[in-house]
Amino acid sequence: MFVFSQEQKIFTIGSVTIGGQPGENPPLLIASMFHNKDRILADRKGNFDHAKARALIKKQEELSAATGIPSMVAMVANSAEEARKYIDFYLETTDMPFGIDMWVAEKRAKATEYVAQLGVQDKFLYNSITPWDKDIPGQVSKLKDLGIRHVVVQAFNDKDQSPAGRLSSLEALLAQGAGSFDTVIVDTSVMNLPATSFSLIANRMIKEKTGLPCGGAYSNGTHMWKEAKESWGLDGFRAMDAVAQGMSSALWSDFNFYGPIVTAPRIFPAVATAHMLLSTLVYEETHRIPGNSCLPVRKYFPEFIEKLIAGEARK
Repeated sequence: MFVFSQEQKIFTIGSVTIGGQPGENPPLLIASMFHNKDRILADRKGNFDHAKARALIKKQEELSAATGIPSMVAMVANSAEEARKYIDFYLETTDMPFGIDMWVAEKRAKATEYVAQLGVQDKFLYNSITPWDKDIPGQVSKLKDLGIRHVVVQAFNDKDQSPAGRLSSLEALLAQGAGSFDTVIVDTSVMNLPATSFSLIANRMIKEKTGLPCGGAYSNGTHMWKEAKESWGLDGFRAMDAVAQGMSSALWSDFNFYGPIVTAPRIFPAVATAHMLLSTLVYEETHRIPGNSCLPVRKYFPEFIEKLIAGEARK
């Protein structure tokens, strides 16, 4: 169930590692900042509360170090000029990798050009090459010219929204050159909470066929369900969000766009807990625990892991 016959690719983005067999590496958690309604944001011209933004980034770094779960930030911007201000601030604040979240391809291209001008392509994750882009080969060529190394490829098929449709969408994108970068990770397009399962099954199918790291914006499934707060209140929403994102991160996921960075204090423990359970699920199947010292189960239950390994050795 958790071991793929296909060799699983492992990539490095800046200082973080992503991919591999389930349980081999903790999933990469990617926060959102400067999105609409972000309380640190003053306007859409790039003015924001620097002190609060810095504190949020440092808190994510602390949680990442404590749990062993790698992390980065995707910064939302409406223009290249706005994106430049966020990029400059981010690079002054942290060594974590980063991405830019911009829906309009032309504006995203301008922001990417600025990344290339700064020479920080090694820690930049381009998000993303999508099925809706008009000229994918041209986009790939432009990114190559800019020295972009790490990209997200979004898999979704409007005509076939099943897991198999996501696989066929990815194959079409790869055929147009989307897979020709140093790092290619696949976003299997979460549409709503119950349909998240289709994305998770697509993760398994894609990893089995291609070995590429897979994941999704699991926060789309939770934060878009507005009625949850009405039915269960804020505490109920937070519980639902943590459970859904933790569970999703454990099911064939190598990364998770987990939503607003302010939610990090609940998402990191949720994902760490889910990954600890994944570790022992994988152990039951493989009779081994990966040696990665960053695994949450090794950080929080080292004596238990030593006993497991010793018991297996005696057999």
